[in-house]
Amino acid sequence: MPEIVIIPSLFLACVAIVKIVSDARTRNRLIDKGLVEEGVKLLYPRQVSPTLNNLKWGLVLLGIGIGALISFFSDVISEEGTLGLMSVLAGIAFLIYYTIAAKHEKNENNHPQ
Repeated sequence: MPEIVIIPSLFLACVAIVKIVSDARTRNRLIDKGLVEEGVKLLYPRQVSPTLNNLKWGLVLLGIGIGALISFFSDVISEEGTLGLMSVLAGIAFLIYYTIAAKHEKNENNHPQ
């Protein structure tokens, strides 16, 4: 009985994922062309530039890597401490990214192209 449920479930999951992605792309295109009202635009925030997105994940991975290296070379930190240190440094990386992105957005709003 469970074997009969697995294949249709996977198929429905794939269809749902494709539909969600397709609807999101269509909404974003309509918003970019200005074909929707202002209230809908507030529900979908602007897309972050690829450069800032790469910066965000680069900082996070750098923070996690530094945490792993610190715990690797330290005999005092336990496995739980390693995970905690990596999480704290990833959080600090997100905060650094937030300040950089806020400054970038402020400069972009002051100097529109």
